Amino acid sequence: MANKRDLKKDINYVFGDIIEAVYYWELENTQKPTKESDAIIDDAFAGFDELIARVNDRSVEDTRAHFKAINKDLESKGRALIEKINKLK
Repeated sequence: MANKRDLKKDINYVFGDIIEAVYYWELENTQKPTKESDAIIDDAFAGFDELIARVNDRSVEDTRAHFKAINKDLESKGRALIEKINKLK
């Protein structure tokens, strides 16, 4: 892990790309949001807020392990949201 700034950028890029993918899906398929696509976007915002709050937590003693855990959570949340996008009909 390089530093806190890079982790914040990674979080921003991952959730931004997921939201962008949902918007592309809406344009290609229905031209309007569905309940499922809105739920994915809401989950992406919630995940972003949660992870950024964890990054900004200054009461952590072992920052290296803390950031490593955040990075793992980012990967798992990102994969879960991508799977939801792939299941959209």
